[in-house]
Amino acid sequence: MAESQALEEMRRRDPVKRAIWGAVVIGAMVLGWSGYLQARAVGAKVELSHLEATLRAHTNDFYQVLENKRKLDDTNMKLIRLQQLATNRFLNGTVLDALQHTTVDEVQLIRARISHDYLVVERTDNKTNSDGLILSRGKPASSTEKVTLTLDARDNSGGEQTIKFRDAIAGCSYVRSVLGKTNEVKLTSSQTLVNEGKNVVQFTLECRYPEKVR
Repeated sequence: MAESQALEEMRRRDPVKRAIWGAVVIGAMVLGWSGYLQARAVGAKVELSHLEATLRAHTNDFYQVLENKRKLDDTNMKLIRLQQLATNRFLNGTVLDALQHTTVDEVQLIRARISHDYLVVERTDNKTNSDGLILSRGKPASSTEKVTLTLDARDNSGGEQTIKFRDAIAGCSYVRSVLGKTNEVKLTSSQTLVNEGKNVVQFTLECRYPEKVR
């Protein structure tokens, strides 16, 4: 009986058996930990997919806001240009009214010509990168207005009143207001003719208005 108990006790203390049981326990723990990590990885992947979808939605909204802002800026710029055109347009009646109140003895105004020239600049679009972000904003179309007033006149005094007439035109309140300090009334041509035995001078004055971008 004692011998049987001793054998049983030896089997219980067998190191190989204990090692096997230990390996089984460790393997079970590793499998459990691996399953836990796998579950967390799947959850993280689902959360990442959700965040990416949210980011794409917000990115699309952001680009839409930028596009709407661009359209609003273009519309506001066009409105400003239209208002400037309506309020600052050239009025021929104002010029004629000023000329009829600017006279010099012996000088006859023969012809008044007003020329409008426009230098048109095409619009440029916004420059964007591959992601659609605006690197530099484009510019709307514009035109540079060039206005020239040309006066053909005759000096029946033989040329004595030509300079006085030019000074009278330059001193007119309307001409001073539109030409400013940098532009002046220029005598561009002068020709002496004989009319009924009397010397007369036909001359031309030129007034170049400051350029305006519209």
